[in-house]
Amino acid sequence: MDAHSRGRADEIDPADQWVLNPQTGNYELRLNHSGGQSSLPSHPRGATTPGPRSGGRSRTAEPGRGADHGRGADRGHGADHGRGAERSRTATEAPVPGQRRRRVTEGTTGGQPSAGRRKRKPQKSRKKKVLLWTGGTMAVVLVAGAASAYALYSHFDGNIDTVDVAGAGSGGFKKDQAVNILLIGTDKRTGDGNEGYGDKSSPGHADTTILFHVSKDRTNATAMSIPRDLITEIPDCETKQPDGSTATIPGKAADRFNNSLGQDGRDPGCTMRTVQKLTGLTVDHFMMADFNAVKEMTTAVGGVKVCLAKPVDDPKSHLKLPAGESTIMGEQALAFVRTRSSFGNKSDLDRIQVQQQFLSSMIRQMKSDDTLTSPTKLYGLAEAATNALTVDTGIGSIKKLKSLAEELAKIDTKNITFATLPVVDNPDEPTPITVVPHPTQAPQLFAMMQSDTSLTEVKKQQQDAKNAQAALLKGARATASRVRVDVYNGSGITGAAQKTIDWLQNDQGVLRSSNKSNAPEKAAKTTLTYAPNQADQARKLADMMGLPASALKPGTQNAGEREPMTLVLGADFKGAGVPITGPAKAPDGVQKVVADKQVCAK
Repeated sequence: MDAHSRGRADEIDPADQWVLNPQTGNYELRLNHSGGQSSLPSHPRGATTPGPRSGGRSRTAEPGRGADHGRGADRGHGADHGRGAERSRTATEAPVPGQRRRRVTEGTTGGQPSAGRRKRKPQKSRKKKVLLWTGGTMAVVLVAGAASAYALYSHFDGNIDTVDVAGAGSGGFKKDQAVNILLIGTDKRTGDGNEGYGDKSSPGHADTTILFHVSKDRTNATAMSIPRDLITEIPDCETKQPDGSTATIPGKAADRFNNSLGQDGRDPGCTMRTVQKLTGLTVDHFMMADFNAVKEMTTAVGGVKVCLAKPVDDPKSHLKLPAGESTIMGEQALAFVRTRSSFGNKSDLDRIQVQQQFLSSMIRQMKSDDTLTSPTKLYGLAEAATNALTVDTGIGSIKKLKSLAEELAKIDTKNITFATLPVVDNPDEPTPITVVPHPTQAPQLFAMMQSDTSLTEVKKQQQDAKNAQAALLKGARATASRVRVDVYNGSGITGAAQKTIDWLQNDQGVLRSSNKSNAPEKAAKTTLTYAPNQADQARKLADMMGLPASALKPGTQNAGEREPMTLVLGADFKGAGVPITGPAKAPDGVQKVVADKQVCAK
């Protein structure tokens, strides 16, 4: 996919695809690498037809490919590409150049290598070069398509809608830091193709939301789905108004997560702030798509394979599929990811699992040779993706999205894991219809993401952690009943010391623990100070709390028989029972789907 900078994408040289015809002043697409000039006709630049998107956009009339691509048949591979491909040339310029000869490319004539050309050595797998993305497969395909020819940049740039999120997020991802992208699927009913799914006047909700966390070293990524019926705090948020002013939308202490978007005038920046408040992770950017994204992109890629453990015939979503493997696209694909009546116990949590399986399959399809070697598919995907995509202004151009996708492309698919935020039924409802975060599993999952620990247990990270822990904790452990410790709260979190005491006494059996209230000052890191003769107690407490080596502060003089150790909770404290360093593996009960494996929906 190194097509940008005049590279080759397997058998395809982007510079050979687009050739200037001086007779018309247009660039023409040539797909046949063994033939001469493309047979696709050009057309006068003046002929235009209204585009299908709202907002009155017009597009230059193009000779289509014979089938609707994206949002209308007017988007073919013709000479002009909407707003971005017009050129001014005269007929006196040099004739259209013939196709450049490849030095090491293998051509095909009747299935055999073309005469006079050397066979190219096999290259490394294209799978390691593909620009992959989860719910944001949109970013991948738009980069892949844009790289086909630099002349298309302005065309695709014009397709992308942006939102100024009024200071939400980090201000921009950095190549040497972890990256967090919020992927939002809205159920907005307005706009082309969306009116038929219910209330067409609805401003939409955060119907499907995935926080995509990429580790600092790019070895792994976690895509965490957030249930739309989760009760959480929606903080106050600033939104940009049409006149350029800023308005503050009041927050709510406890509301459904899906109300963080669309309701009361909230924009995606409000959803970003809600996720940051919930997880403790800074959200760098967002990408949002509507119903059309699923329909158009699955069609452009030629369909997505799904597997069912049993046949489905759902009259509500109109999904009808046999047991086993099927290839779905368009309306059928949208029905698959929207249905709640066909899988599991018909809950939103089961629907999330099906969506994760679908997205994993789409990633695999994106990485397939069938997609990567087809300029027609790549263009169609780029067109469909950019038309369906809304992003924050920080990544609101092809160039910026390309930089982001290059970072995402470094992740091996086997180390991309979809997970669902662990939840329990809302205890405040007599008949629960909403959920709340699991009191221990949710903070543990957040801690893993904060510490870049892979849910697929990247071997090097695991071994490094084990080696450090082994060196620190060599020696005997006291029993929990012998551990004496005073707990001070320097974390800045109200009630942190008492919650830790409750956990130590009730769950761990450390009965000789005391709450000493607030520390003299706030502490950046959690520390455990102990005497040499308390080392066995310190090891036991370190085991329980997941303390790193840097947290242990041994003294030089022995302590009295009943003298306690001193534990000061710092800003790195994430919750009672949550390891300070983050768990070494996902807590039991967390639902996971690995992107490189096929799973049949049940």
